[in-house]
Amino acid sequence: MSPSTSPRFFTEREVARHCTKESCWVLMGTRVYDVTAFLRMHPGGEALIRSRSGKDVRQVMEGPPHRHSENARRWMEQYYIGELNRDSVTALFLCTYMFDLVDWRKPLAWQVGHLREKYDAWVHQPVDRPIRLFGNPIMEAITKTSWYWVPIVWLPIVFYLSWHCYTTLAQGTTRLALSSGFSIPIHKYFFPVLFMMGWFLWSFIEYCIHRFVFHMNPPAHNYYLITLHFLLHGQHHKSPFDGSRLVFPPGLASLVVAVFYMSIHCVLPDILGVCVFVGGLGGYVVYDMIHYYLHYGSPKKGSYLYSLKAYHVKHHFEHQRSGFGITTTFWDHPFNTTIPDEKF
Repeated sequence: MSPSTSPRFFTEREVARHCTKESCWVLMGTRVYDVTAFLRMHPGGEALIRSRSGKDVRQVMEGPPHRHSENARRWMEQYYIGELNRDSVTALFLCTYMFDLVDWRKPLAWQVGHLREKYDAWVHQPVDRPIRLFGNPIMEAITKTSWYWVPIVWLPIVFYLSWHCYTTLAQGTTRLALSSGFSIPIHKYFFPVLFMMGWFLWSFIEYCIHRFVFHMNPPAHNYYLITLHFLLHGQHHKSPFDGSRLVFPPGLASLVVAVFYMSIHCVLPDILGVCVFVGGLGGYVVYDMIHYYLHYGSPKKGSYLYSLKAYHVKHHFEHQRSGFGITTTFWDHPFNTTIPDEKF
C-alpha cells in the first residue's frame, strides 16, 4: 500500500474469513496484514501462521518462545493492508518502511555504492520484492538462475566422474606414495571414503566463502567494494526470497569449481585428486539445493531441515554476523559463530 493511500477498514468477521492457504490474514492490534505470500517462507511452517489467522499475533511476536527481531517486524509491514473497523479506533497509517535510500524503479547495482556508511544497515533490512541489478537485459538475465539448472548442469558431471574414479581404482594400479620407497595401494572400496573427504572439504569451503567473502565488510568510502559485495551476496540479504537468485549461475559457479579442482590437483596425484574433487562437487550441488529449500521449502517440524531453515532465517533477519553454515552448522562451532538456539 502506498504511503499516500488512505487505509482500508475491515470488520472482524471479514478478517476471520481469510483463514485459508489461498488467503491468510492476521492482526497486530488493529492493523490488518495479508500474509498469504509469506506462508511458504515462514521458518516455523505455514501451518503455524494459518492456526493464528484472523487473530491478534502481538503476543506471538513478542514471545515466548521466540521474540521476533526488528527486521521481522519491518518485514511484516510490507503485508499491511488496512485497519480493523472499531468505533474506538482512529486509524494511523505510518508506512515508514516504504521509504528507502535507493530508487527501486532503476537498476540497483550502480546505486548502492553511493550509500557509503548507510549501506551495511540498509542491506541487512530485508524486503519482499524482486531486485533489478542491471538495466541491460542480457546482463540482468545472466544474474538469474532457476534452481533446476544446478542439478541439470552439475549432476551429469558428478555421475560421470564418480564412475570414472571407481572404474579406474578397480583396475588395481593406483598407489599412494608416502615416501620415495614406500607406497600403499588404493582399492576401489576407498572411493566412498575419498568422495566423503571431498564433501567434508567442501563444507569447510562453503563456510569460509560465506563468512569471509560474502560477508566481508566493505569500507564505507569504497564505492567499488560496496558494489561488488552487493552483487555477490548483498542483494540476497536485501531480497532473501527472490527465487531467481537463490542458487549460483553455472557460469559463476564454474570459476569456483575450477579453482577447487586446481587446488586439489596440486595436493593429490591424478585419480585420487579427482575422487576428492567429485565429492566436493557433489557437496556443492547439495549445498545449492538445500539453500533453495531453506528459503522456499516447508520441512516437517522437528526434522533436520526444519532446524536448518529456522537457523538460516535467523541469519537473514537477526544474526547476520553469525550462522554461516548452510548445509550444516558444524563449522560454526569451532569458529564460535553459532546462533543462539531458540524454539519456533
